[in-house]
Amino acid sequence: MVTASIWRCHRRRIDDVVGHRDSSGVLAPVFEIAALIAVGLLLYRYHRQILASLSRFDARNRARQVEEIRDRYDALAHFRHTLLRAEEQIEAVTEIEEKDLRTGLPAQHYLFDGETYGSKEEAERERAEKVRALARNFYLDLPRALSARRDEDRLH
Repeated sequence: MVTASIWRCHRRRIDDVVGHRDSSGVLAPVFEIAALIAVGLLLYRYHRQILASLSRFDARNRARQVEEIRDRYDALAHFRHTLLRAEEQIEAVTEIEEKDLRTGLPAQHYLFDGETYGSKEEAERERAEKVRALARNFYLDLPRALSARRDEDRLH
């Protein structure tokens, strides 16, 4: 018993000197402050890029809101939106460089819908015709889609 009490007393002195008692409570605020300083340094380092991206986002958002307000009073806005949606669905004209069959020199050609065109205007004209056809088909299918929707809304 005497040995156990001496051991406890000796152990208590070692813990006091080394500081093993609840040291996590002392270091936790230090780690929190270090993390806060690191975040502050990162924000300071990248603040220009962050502010630039936020201002671009804000500009796009304001432009969208202005367009929505303008579209409320524009009777033809739905046509413009339909053309924009159709344009998103059609691939863009791609500029390619091929050898000319006659001279063997590199020449600019334009690729759209698997066909090669000699001029960009010709390829863009073909693309615009395809966009108009897609938008026209949307308006041709619209009455059928609306009547099917109306039928689904009825109570049976």
